[in-house]
Amino acid sequence: MFRCGSAPRFRTLMACTAAVSVATAAAIAAQAGAAQAATATIVVAPGGSDSAAGTLASPFATIQKAVNTAVAGDVIAVRGGTYLLTTNITIAKSGTSDKPITLTNYGQEHVVIDGENLPASHTAVGGSIPSAQRGAIHMQASFWRLIGLDITRGPYGVYCAGCNDNVFERLITRNNYESGFQLQGTSARNLILNLDSSLNHDPRKNGESADGLAIKEGSGAGNVVRGARLWNNVDDGLDLWLFTSPVTIENTISYGNGVNRWNFPDFAGDGNGFKLGGGSPAPAVAHVVTNSIAYSNVAKGFTDNGQAGAMRISRSTAYLNTSTGFDVDNSASTLTGNLAVANSAPVALGSKSTGTGNSWNLGGTWNAAALLSTDASTITGTRTSDGSIPSSTFLVPRSGQAVGARF
Repeated sequence: MFRCGSAPRFRTLMACTAAVSVATAAAIAAQAGAAQAATATIVVAPGGSDSAAGTLASPFATIQKAVNTAVAGDVIAVRGGTYLLTTNITIAKSGTSDKPITLTNYGQEHVVIDGENLPASHTAVGGSIPSAQRGAIHMQASFWRLIGLDITRGPYGVYCAGCNDNVFERLITRNNYESGFQLQGTSARNLILNLDSSLNHDPRKNGESADGLAIKEGSGAGNVVRGARLWNNVDDGLDLWLFTSPVTIENTISYGNGVNRWNFPDFAGDGNGFKLGGGSPAPAVAHVVTNSIAYSNVAKGFTDNGQAGAMRISRSTAYLNTSTGFDVDNSASTLTGNLAVANSAPVALGSKSTGTGNSWNLGGTWNAAALLSTDASTITGTRTSDGSIPSSTFLVPRSGQAVGARF
């Protein structure tokens, strides 16, 4: 430390103060440089080499090499192209709360992670997938951000067990051989934001368990699903089977699930839009659903699936589902401001669930003619620049009444 007056070379107070300022600035700059050196951008690209430096000019070839190299605070930027896996990408190290690790596409480039050549993608009928082989991306870590990746044809797309405090943003999980995205085990405070998950199917189970998004067989507070689109999956759009902690679901659309598009024998797909629990016995869980839509599903729009929890479902819409729009006859749910049109029945409340301000409480005629639009092309089309579902008048009441979802 510099001390004014203790060094004979400082002849004036101004000179001494200036010297202290220079020394302080140098120390701050050194600290900033050290902090910057502690984090890095690691680049992966087709045609790279895992013996390279992992920079933009000299990228790695594999995402796994980048994952193994990264430390807390690093960003892994993946250049556009298809990464055909021979072993799944395993994420087993964690970031920290102030320095998460980010795995993202580079700029606006399209990154496809393809698991077709993974042995577990082609598990025989009746077979099981070993835990470590589940997922084109297999994750057991916390404080990560996965952004802008397209994951296809894996044994699950993303499989995350024992994962906390992660953000999964603008992922595409399609045509996987199990659920597109599965979160399970002790996993808390994860945000699944603007997920598109479609056409996931499981030949080994004849369609029994491949969902668009599954948060199941586990526990953990604070998990949030926001802005997801879950469609044309062989089983359910969203499945919360045997998850014992409340999950919050917002601004999410689930449609076209449960159709045997793959001609499976002994077909076992369920086809619910939102399966909000279940199990034997089914744990009672107070999940929360807001501003969400289930339409054209083979079974129910929204179902408690046998669980007895005090769920809250508000300002959501069930349209053209083959079975009941809102089936909560086992739970003690509260339904507020919901809209049911053209389902086999609008609602099944049972003896414990209650509803106010819903379309079936308001009276009048609720059919397709009562809606501004039944054309889903806008909300199922290209997302906005920030990843949101585009705005539309799809399934909005002509009357302007405050029921149902709005996008």
